[in-house]
Amino acid sequence: MIRESAKRGAGRFGRQPGGSSGTKLTGKYGTPPRGVRKRTKAVKVVNAPKAGRSSRSRRSPWRAILGVLALALGAAAGLGTLARVLPGELMALPYVPIVVAFEPWFALVALVALLLSLASRRWLTALIMIVCIAAQAWWQYPFFSPSSALPSGATRALSTANPNPIDMYARVMTCNVYKGAADAEAIVEAVRDERVEVLALQETTADFVSRLEKAGIGKYLPYSKVSSSDGVYGNGLWSVTPFADTVDDEVDSSASFMPAGTVTFGDGKAQVRFVSVHTTAPVPGYWSLWRKSLDELGMMRSRADRRYVFMGDFNATYDHAPFREFLGDRFTDAARSAGRGLTLTWPTDKSPVPRFAGIDHVVVDRGIVAGRMETKVIPGSDHAALLATIAVS
Repeated sequence: MIRESAKRGAGRFGRQPGGSSGTKLTGKYGTPPRGVRKRTKAVKVVNAPKAGRSSRSRRSPWRAILGVLALALGAAAGLGTLARVLPGELMALPYVPIVVAFEPWFALVALVALLLSLASRRWLTALIMIVCIAAQAWWQYPFFSPSSALPSGATRALSTANPNPIDMYARVMTCNVYKGAADAEAIVEAVRDERVEVLALQETTADFVSRLEKAGIGKYLPYSKVSSSDGVYGNGLWSVTPFADTVDDEVDSSASFMPAGTVTFGDGKAQVRFVSVHTTAPVPGYWSLWRKSLDELGMMRSRADRRYVFMGDFNATYDHAPFREFLGDRFTDAARSAGRGLTLTWPTDKSPVPRFAGIDHVVVDRGIVAGRMETKVIPGSDHAALLATIAVS
């Protein structure tokens, strides 16, 4: 009996279905043995990470490439934005003026860098790009929001066929004629079509002035003043009414002669002194001279006995600190106050490169409002002509 019970017990507890020995297949209380459980875990641990590493290896090269691009573009946008806040003294450091000339475009560079940073999960770079975009928006927004408006009388006065030389309004135009290479006939056509009453030209030559006269400038603007510091290239002013108190160089500039003449408005009610401006270009070897020529213009703020309109090639955008210092709290950049957007005037001869810098300006004094800013391409020149309507009070 004892022997049979042992056999039955062995059949019930000692073996599992399938004929395997209980001591090899089951542990205490029917759980799997310790060794089997370890082998099962090892299989799971090994298999899961293999799939994860394979997935990451497929993604990481692209993420790394996007990250490198984000860092490169982010560095460009960050340094460009930082250059905008440099004081005037540091703006004269080599190549800084050229970098700042691209300032509005760093907003687009920062936007692309921001998208790449988000895609590559570079959160710090993304945060810095947001700051850059916000700064650029703050600086450029005024060019798209008018801070002053022309009186309705200006629009009516300029809608007539011929200019009225005794009203309080005038259409003005400035253009750098690129060492006299600009199309003189195109200049005269622009004067005629736009009813220009005061014209400022830079980099004129004797031959260009001769061609301008042959093209008929005297029919529309019979009075002029042209001067040159080196006898080769000069700057000039043309007007529909006579100039008073003309001088070769109003600014006593180290860059070039900047001729000036006074024009009467409102049949003697007001007088405005126009100056044709051309500062030193910011190129290697001339960085300090560039800043000096802008500082010399800044000295004009102290001349309180006259009201000025400066027109010409300033070789600086509003983003350049020396240009803003020249404006001070007295003068106003007409493009910024008109709120018609960025007036990009240079270069026009580098196709397919578009115009990217607004270095030509119409700058007005207190009591003078400007509007209707436009640019016009002049064949043969590397600058677009800049036009504005001014109202004198």
